[in-house]
Amino acid sequence: MRAALIQLCSGDDPAANLPVTLGFVAEAAEAGAELILTPEVTNCVSTSRKRQEAVLQREDDDITLAGLQEAAKAHGVWISVGSLAVKTDDPDGRFANRSYLIAPSGEVTARYDKIHMFDVDVSETESYRESAGYRPGTRAVVADTDTARIGLTICYDLRFPHLYRALAQAGAQIITVPSAFSTGTGPAHWEILLRSRAIETGCFVLAAAQTGQNTDKRATFGHALAVAPWGEVLADAGTEPCVTLVDLDLATVEKSRKRIPSLSHDRSFERP
Repeated sequence: MRAALIQLCSGDDPAANLPVTLGFVAEAAEAGAELILTPEVTNCVSTSRKRQEAVLQREDDDITLAGLQEAAKAHGVWISVGSLAVKTDDPDGRFANRSYLIAPSGEVTARYDKIHMFDVDVSETESYRESAGYRPGTRAVVADTDTARIGLTICYDLRFPHLYRALAQAGAQIITVPSAFSTGTGPAHWEILLRSRAIETGCFVLAAAQTGQNTDKRATFGHALAVAPWGEVLADAGTEPCVTLVDLDLATVEKSRKRIPSLSHDRSFERP
């Protein structure tokens, strides 16, 4: 199975971001990718609530989702839309950080709302309160394509291994980790966390990424990664926007799990 990780430097204008994304999707499809993955907030990277209110759309009206549905159908490929920032009908006005899986028919076959909100103080000059603008999801999601079962996660979810274990125990062979990872944490944590989740679950971990100076106030780490079930890094996209291809042998999932069958070794215990 050939997959393609798309690395973007999305700004805060969805209309300007979309042609770039579609160009990379076409490039990936022409290179033989069957599964094409985009990063977190593919449509809009912004730290301004005012700007988000002005440019974000509801799912039914979202130009990026519609464009990627059309692209999936035109190219006959599966597209994992890492996430889109979309408006909701929540009374408090918060948005959703929502991942989509699109079939070659153009149909959305799965949705996942990011569960864990990035509310952190990385340093004295770098802090985030994702929950101020986005409401968390409540449901883990595993979805089937015609060749693989895929577990959906988004960025900060990466730090919560119990979610990944649950996805693997539900049959996931691939887990997606679309991200807009912080430049403050990326150098120390990004690769280690992704490899850890792959090893723990015996899954392929595919992490499309945002990269570079997205806006005046937001920069992202890049280094979209593909990791094998045994923990080997299969591909690293570096720091430039690009398409990175990787061939996956799904038989290695079962082989890895037979060697270390930890997914079936859970035991209950008393908490301290």
